[in-house]
Amino acid sequence: MTGGAGFLGSHLCESLLARGHRVLCVDNLDTGSLGNIEHIRDAAFTFRHHDMTEHLTIDEPVDFVYHLASPASPIDYLRLPLQTLKVGSYGTHNALGLAKFKRARFLLASTSEVYGDPQVHPQPETYWGHVNPIGPRGVYDEAKRFAEAMVMAYHRQQGVDTAIVRIFNTYGPRMRPHDGRAIPTFIRQALENKPLTVFGDGSQTRSFCFVEDLVRGLVLLAESGEHLPVNIGNPHEMTLLELAKAVVVATGSTSEIVFEALPIDDPQVRQPDITRARQILGWEPTVDLEEGLRRTLAKVTIRV
Repeated sequence: MTGGAGFLGSHLCESLLARGHRVLCVDNLDTGSLGNIEHIRDAAFTFRHHDMTEHLTIDEPVDFVYHLASPASPIDYLRLPLQTLKVGSYGTHNALGLAKFKRARFLLASTSEVYGDPQVHPQPETYWGHVNPIGPRGVYDEAKRFAEAMVMAYHRQQGVDTAIVRIFNTYGPRMRPHDGRAIPTFIRQALENKPLTVFGDGSQTRSFCFVEDLVRGLVLLAESGEHLPVNIGNPHEMTLLELAKAVVVATGSTSEIVFEALPIDDPQVRQPDITRARQILGWEPTVDLEEGLRRTLAKVTIRV
């Protein structure tokens, strides 16, 4: 599990351990944290501090390689642009090489950002995207698009058993308060009774999937025989202004909502078409936003 000490990776480690797997968690801790995995007390779990842009050697057999290593929030990939590009290229190459050598099933955690600011709505996997390769978000968008191309090249030329998941906005416990993404930012501001900052007029839309639903989809895809990309996300679409209001209600906050300038290349719409996930995996989300926010807030230990 590369990126196993991150938000998603740590939840996936727990899920795989619960299913009886042995898990080697690999992370360079650029954006991941030992705090996300310190509670795991399982003889089947091992952590290794390693940067996936460097060759990784594993002596024991490997059945699955989950490649999640990458900065994922705008704050992180704008701070680490070269590292983001390198882990999408060299890191993916190294992870695929490991899967090839071990004859393991390989899953790439890609992203809905490959669609850019989409001109098709909702976004099916057949849509090629509308991405600005030289904009500030390009280091993440293009790293993931390149990684997808590399995965398919390894599959077609080298015969590696691969899968690609395009992950849409996900939330839940262990997201960093200063992560920069909407839900942890709104929760932090609401719990501090500070104004919730909405970019633009708040009319841009997102679709938010609770992490337990997302992890279930990742495991189903990894254990399937599917090779082409599959969207995993919650198709329930809402505006960021509606989200901010929902967080205020969920936290019982007295915060007001204020508006700030829209970031460059911020997508106006984001909604997954999950037809393929339903048909191929029998997957769809089960946790709605109200319940997901409740579960997330239950894990927040410090309230200001």
